[in-house]
Amino acid sequence: MKPRQATAIPQFTSKDYSSFFLAGMITHGAMTPIDVVKTRIQIDPAYKKLNMLTGTRYVIATEGPRALLTGFGPTALGYLIQGGAKFAGYEYWKKKAVEFVGDPEAAVKYRTAIYLGSASIAEFFADIFLTPLEATRIRLVSDRTYATGLVTGFTRLAREGGMRELYAGFVPILCKQIPYAIGQFTVNEFCHEIAFRSMSEETRRTLSGTSKFTIQLGSGVIAGFAAAILSHPADTLLSQINKGHGPKGSMPHRLAVLAREAGFRGLFAGLGPRMIMTAGLVSGQFILYGAIKEALGAPPGIEIHKETSAVV
Repeated sequence: MKPRQATAIPQFTSKDYSSFFLAGMITHGAMTPIDVVKTRIQIDPAYKKLNMLTGTRYVIATEGPRALLTGFGPTALGYLIQGGAKFAGYEYWKKKAVEFVGDPEAAVKYRTAIYLGSASIAEFFADIFLTPLEATRIRLVSDRTYATGLVTGFTRLAREGGMRELYAGFVPILCKQIPYAIGQFTVNEFCHEIAFRSMSEETRRTLSGTSKFTIQLGSGVIAGFAAAILSHPADTLLSQINKGHGPKGSMPHRLAVLAREAGFRGLFAGLGPRMIMTAGLVSGQFILYGAIKEALGAPPGIEIHKETSAVV
């Protein structure tokens, strides 16, 4: 096994981070129809026994095809901003963690903690932007008469509930999005590590475009499944909170009561459609993220994979 060559920590510029942010602002809006059906299955008793396919047919039959685009504005805007902040933030905090440890070689030993910490911190700050728009989206999806679109829905929610209602879902959204980000980034990193570990350095340098795409796609799909499973209970509770369900009181109390009422099966209602959505979303994000970074001339992120291999 060849020793790992010393690697300097890259010095990312403001332009680089802008490119990371822009590259992360992709793919969410296209998933709106799946998200609409998933939310209905979670919160509407009429959809409780339906799956993704039958739920989609029921929405079209009862409300028309346009209903599948309900909440498109806040979904696209909220997740575009959140996605950009999350991807750029992950690159930033990962670099800071590697600098704290010393260098990429020393950071390999602590890579799991670095992945978990970077994903969690990046997601926390990204969710500050996401939460009000997510609250608006869920209101629009769960009650089509609530408002005509993003601006009117957001304005009504802010006027009637103020900051308290706009950020009522902040704690559950953290409970949902931080496990999601952990699954998304950490599992993706380890999937790439496993794939690359069986290759020689020469093989990896000469990988074809098809081989790179296959590794990115497979890693993204697995990461998407992990993100969906880890975050789904909180996603279900978030939908209930933003629809106004649950008792009065502190957020932990409301979440505990809603979780007891839902039970294990209820907390995972709609998981199948969401796994489909996140597998496509996460794999699409990583593929597009890499392609857009390359097109913008942005540098690659810091890599701290363990490179033990039987190939020399």
